[in-house]
Amino acid sequence: MLTFVEKSKAHVLSPVTGSSPARASGGPVVLAVCASGEKKIFSIYGHYPVIRAALRRKGWVEKKLHFLPKVIASGEGEESKQAEGKENQEVPLEETDDIHDLMSRLVRNEMPYFLWTIKRDSIDYHSLGCDQMLNHYGKTASFTTKIGLCLNLRSLPWYVQADPDAFFPRCYGLCSDSEKQEFLDDFRRTVACSVLKWVVSHRGAAQSRKTGEAKDSDPDTQNGPEKDAKLEGLSEQLVDLACRVCQARLGQLEHEDLDEPEDAARDPTEDEWKELTQQYYSLIRGDAFVLNSGSHLSQCQALLNRISSVSPQTEIDGLRNIWIVKPAAKSRGRDIVCMDRVEEILELVAADHSSTKDKWVVQKYIETPLLIHGTKFDIRQWFLVTDWNPLTIWFYKESYLRFSTRRFSLDDLDGAIHLCNNSIQKHLRNDKDRSPLLPPHNMWTSTRFQEYLQRRGQGSVWSSVVYPCMKRAIANTMKVAQDHVEPRKNSFELYGADFILGHDFKPWLIEINSSPAMHPSTPVTAQLCTQVQEDTIKVVVDRKGDRSCDVGKFELLWRQPAVDLPPAHGSDLCVEGVSVRKAKKQTPPTPGLKFSSPLLDPQLLKVRCPSVSAVLAPGPPQTALQQDLKLKDGKFQEQPSHGVKCEWGVEVEI
Repeated sequence: MLTFVEKSKAHVLSPVTGSSPARASGGPVVLAVCASGEKKIFSIYGHYPVIRAALRRKGWVEKKLHFLPKVIASGEGEESKQAEGKENQEVPLEETDDIHDLMSRLVRNEMPYFLWTIKRDSIDYHSLGCDQMLNHYGKTASFTTKIGLCLNLRSLPWYVQADPDAFFPRCYGLCSDSEKQEFLDDFRRTVACSVLKWVVSHRGAAQSRKTGEAKDSDPDTQNGPEKDAKLEGLSEQLVDLACRVCQARLGQLEHEDLDEPEDAARDPTEDEWKELTQQYYSLIRGDAFVLNSGSHLSQCQALLNRISSVSPQTEIDGLRNIWIVKPAAKSRGRDIVCMDRVEEILELVAADHSSTKDKWVVQKYIETPLLIHGTKFDIRQWFLVTDWNPLTIWFYKESYLRFSTRRFSLDDLDGAIHLCNNSIQKHLRNDKDRSPLLPPHNMWTSTRFQEYLQRRGQGSVWSSVVYPCMKRAIANTMKVAQDHVEPRKNSFELYGADFILGHDFKPWLIEINSSPAMHPSTPVTAQLCTQVQEDTIKVVVDRKGDRSCDVGKFELLWRQPAVDLPPAHGSDLCVEGVSVRKAKKQTPPTPGLKFSSPLLDPQLLKVRCPSVSAVLAPGPPQTALQQDLKLKDGKFQEQPSHGVKCEWGVEVEI
């Protein structure tokens, strides 16, 4: 019970929204008592001023923890304090913290019924009561880590009729030899496909130039790479080998390899692979060209068209075969690099002698992203899971874009160009060559992006392509993760998903973050992060008492029917049936063996099989009969016969 009383400050707290008349007319003591009776005690571990203010406005009282972390770094902490002060302007007291400190002391012995923490392990998760709410679930690494998302999305076709390659760039965990080999095979196949793309793009460009300049001349006779003495001329066999690899891959995608004839083309040898890769490097760097590549144009174009129809990631592969190497379980863009040479990627992984399991993942880089004013961006999209059985997902209607500080180019693999994470970009200066139409703080709201599309005559793209595809990707990912997560009732969790748009506006899921950053680092995040936190409280707190309440910008994305869980106790199992007996094998008679006396002669048995003497003890004849027949309940019952095996191997019945 509440023990601490200080009536002198009871008049200084303003009424809270949605409170009872008794609560509204009372001071901090009354508010604390009412909050205790209504189970409106909360605790926060971390710097979440918006959550704290939202709960206080609804009549909740905070029980302050004694192990709060240090205030976050400068700048963001000051802005957070200013935001918190504005939210508490309704309280007619200059030192409002004194009142809340008072109420916190009043409820110091109470159990908090709402906990908001940075990480689940900040508290003793498994000792929570069933009526205590927590903003985390257990065992979410299957989709909140890069390695978990990489491995688990491969199981998607077992859950829904969807292809993970249609929304998640292919990814490999470089934690085992088998995964490394799969990555190496993929890299080599992409090399072959890129050779075909080079032929189509370069010969197509050459033919276009010749059509406009000299229609009556042969394209091969004009100034081009073939006429540059500094370039190395590569044999047509490069294209032939690339076509053979792509044809084999196409057969796998179309399942034609199931009935592969015996005279099918063999796989390239290791030396052929290495030569193909090195020649490809020279081709992409611009140090070489393919001799007579025009004669392969139609064949290459036809193969690419067929591959594109069955492989949804053909367009994002580009020509450079760039892969992005990431630590498997880190966030905020730490230690992420872009690389385009398979030897360097494998050397980087091999050089890391860390004992950490599943340290690295490698993912295909999207080489054809949608650009805004020549600059790359990604999208941070929030969603909320309030239950795992039945799976219940809420999708936020607003998101924000994050721009890189430099113009996009594949000739430079610097992270300032290709990594849009704010944790990286906030430490960099905007490049002078970047468009002045982009914001200096490098963020747009999704509303601002839709206005940009509207001016370009593409206003319907967001509602018809981007938004529904992002929702579908999140729903499918959560369905796969459902069996791996610990489905605690009265828990919920807000996640931040990162998407990149292809040049066709198709969104590609990159990763999903638990505990997404909520600091007001820019005007955009100051607005949207505050808004999404307040709306989260509406869904998880207000909606428990009123299903028709306002849920802000959240919309229900998915709610599946509840699934009955199997009983926790073990079932009684039994096995019924009869035993199988092996038939007794008859011993064939021994040729030439003659018995000089009857087989059952007691004297003979005593000599040749002394163990029978105990059975054939001397006595009256009825004694021997009583050994086989026993009187029970006035009836005779036959006893089982005793077999005795004599020295010559014959078993006799006694």
